[in-house]
Amino acid sequence: MAIEASLSKYKRNSFLIGIAACIVFALWFAYDGRVNQEFIAKHTTEQGHPDGTLVFNQKSPPFFAVGAVLIGAYWYAIRNRKLVAAEDALIVAGRRRIPYDAIEKIDKTYFETKGLFTIAYKNESGRLVHCKLSDRQYDNLKPIVDHLVAQIT
Repeated sequence: MAIEASLSKYKRNSFLIGIAACIVFALWFAYDGRVNQEFIAKHTTEQGHPDGTLVFNQKSPPFFAVGAVLIGAYWYAIRNRKLVAAEDALIVAGRRRIPYDAIEKIDKTYFETKGLFTIAYKNESGRLVHCKLSDRQYDNLKPIVDHLVAQIT
């Protein structure tokens, strides 16, 4: 039976906050740069040229909108990533497969306080690799850590 840890709510909420912030800034700057006549008059010189603030407010909204789309696309790409403790290996994000017999050490020093643990294992070429896993990235890590410790000892 495999134990799964899905992408954390913290990470999902961070993406949603980033998207919302980009949209809010795009709307705010578009309003100030194109619609708000008082703001436009305040940031226009006597010669009729816009100052740097007005130029920024006029030109930045498309960049914020593109930023919101890119953040959303990245979230869409990683939304189904999981940490899976299978029968014979730990599978990180569907890509990295760490066999239990290759694991050298599990450092749970900061797991109770910060939700962080480190796995030291030997990869296919025999090099020692450290993999840090955090509860800010994956939910349900406690059962996975317990399963890893049971498999190693």
